[in-house]
Amino acid sequence: MEIKRQLSNQRGFTLIELMIVVVIVGILAAIAIPAYQNYVREARRAEAKSELLRLAQVQTKWRITNISYAAPLDVVTDVAKYYDFALNGSVTTFTITATGKNGQQNDSGCTLLTVNQTAAITPADC
Repeated sequence: MEIKRQLSNQRGFTLIELMIVVVIVGILAAIAIPAYQNYVREARRAEAKSELLRLAQVQTKWRITNISYAAPLDVVTDVAKYYDFALNGSVTTFTITATGKNGQQNDSGCTLLTVNQTAAITPADC
């Protein structure tokens, strides 16, 4: 009798209860981690777009005092960790391209961003 009473007074979690908690945490992680990664990609993409517009402005200022576009690209933000920037310029036009890297290459449909002398960023739906 004394042994049964001691066992019934013990408190704690059973293995089944712990397994249920592990499954619930796993499901929450499976939902939260991809959503967070997508949010981070979108934030980096927005920063790259901002940098593209800044670089386009630098090109326009360069063209005012010189006869053609083609100022050197000087990326001043941390966005260079996630995008490679390249310039293709001539006397009357320029195109600056940002190519995703370090995780941004998984940004579906938005791995390659461009801006031209009219400040049009493509693709427009990114």
